[in-house]
Amino acid sequence: MSQHTEEAPMGVTAERQAVVSATGAAPGKDWVIVARGLKREYDMGGEIVRALRGVDLAIARNEYVAIMGPSGSGKSTLMNMIGCLDTPNSGEYWLNGQLVSTMKDDELARVRNKEIGFVFQTFNLLPRATALANVELPLVYAGVSGHERKERATRALERVQLGARMHHKPNELSGGQRQRVAIARALVNDPSILLADEPTGNLDSTTSEEIMKVFAELAEQGQTVIMVTHEPDIAQHARRVVVLRDGLVASDDKRETFTKSVGLV
Repeated sequence: MSQHTEEAPMGVTAERQAVVSATGAAPGKDWVIVARGLKREYDMGGEIVRALRGVDLAIARNEYVAIMGPSGSGKSTLMNMIGCLDTPNSGEYWLNGQLVSTMKDDELARVRNKEIGFVFQTFNLLPRATALANVELPLVYAGVSGHERKERATRALERVQLGARMHHKPNELSGGQRQRVAIARALVNDPSILLADEPTGNLDSTTSEEIMKVFAELAEQGQTVIMVTHEPDIAQHARRVVVLRDGLVASDDKRETFTKSVGLV
């Protein structure tokens, strides 16, 4: 009998299976994300769309994971769940030891601001503000003092190798540099997870490689990185690739296994 069944696909460890199976139990401190049986349905003019049909997922602290899937697979819905932008109809979602799937909007907003750094394909930078001021923005909203804001924003820009350009405005920066400013802004609050949605969608292939190196370096430094992408060559930069299909996890593999399966080696 095969060791790899639908219930235990390649790459899913016994530890992951155990933490996902422990319904109702808070995961240990080593697990930053645990989803158990996540379901999300939408009523689209009387038609029920089942975007997630029972997703089980466990991501350990300091992992670098790519989430892939074709259009309609549920990956955007899952990203919204992970990012505390939406809640499931049923199932559990734990983020950094907190059961967020039952939280109200104001509680979700607090968790989102504290635990998650977002990076989007559109950089969402203020055009008239310097890189430093753009990175400071989340700290302004958090009420952090001016001196501490500048120190923390400077450190975040230095982490993405942009310390020398901190006083430049977005129109004085290349596309890759603008995305690095956006990454620094996502890092400035020391989030539990860095959640990147198609982070190379507006970049050429050379610049995309540059940004992937930034994510790899952050992962090496211990930052938990979760990247949503539809591009296999971008996903293969992650250490683990989760593929969704029809609202379920279709495969969950280490990078090497995934890379071979899609013919990238």
